[in-house]
Amino acid sequence: MGKGSKVFKYGDNVDTDVIVPARYLTTSDPAELASHCMEDIDASFVARVAPGDIMVAGENFGCGSSREHAPIAIKASGVSCVIAKSFARIFYRNAINIGLPILECADAAAEIQSGDTIDVDFESGAIRDLTSGKEYQAMPFPPFVRGIVEAGGLIPYISTKMRREGAAPAASTAHPANKTRRGGAAL
Repeated sequence: MGKGSKVFKYGDNVDTDVIVPARYLTTSDPAELASHCMEDIDASFVARVAPGDIMVAGENFGCGSSREHAPIAIKASGVSCVIAKSFARIFYRNAINIGLPILECADAAAEIQSGDTIDVDFESGAIRDLTSGKEYQAMPFPPFVRGIVEAGGLIPYISTKMRREGAAPAASTAHPANKTRRGGAAL
């Protein structure tokens, strides 16, 4: 993950309404959400981001509302990891739940610049800025949390685990936003 990835850098207190503006929350389609990612703070982000790129931000990244739309939009835009000084508590949990790799590293967040090229080893927490030559160390997640992220999120992780253990999943693995009532009407 994140080998030779380009950095998009943002400041402190980037809230979920900036990550994906509320006017687009009528959909839960990841591609549609990604098409509006960061547009109120960085209008050209969607046109410039490439698969594997990385976001770096200051403190309290993802503050604001508790909706999952924000980390979904980031992940679907192609961003492979978000590094920040700190994350809002609910965004932190939502990112893990949908399989978006995140790392907290104050020094990396302060020193890495927009446009830098970096390598990230999510398993070890090692971050290397290939542009400046500096190296940073984030606290890596424990193996079970890395497993959730690597599986693509909590639902795929649990589903896979249950299949391995011979148990059928108790609930649908589809995202709740995609469920319909009898007769095809959306819930």
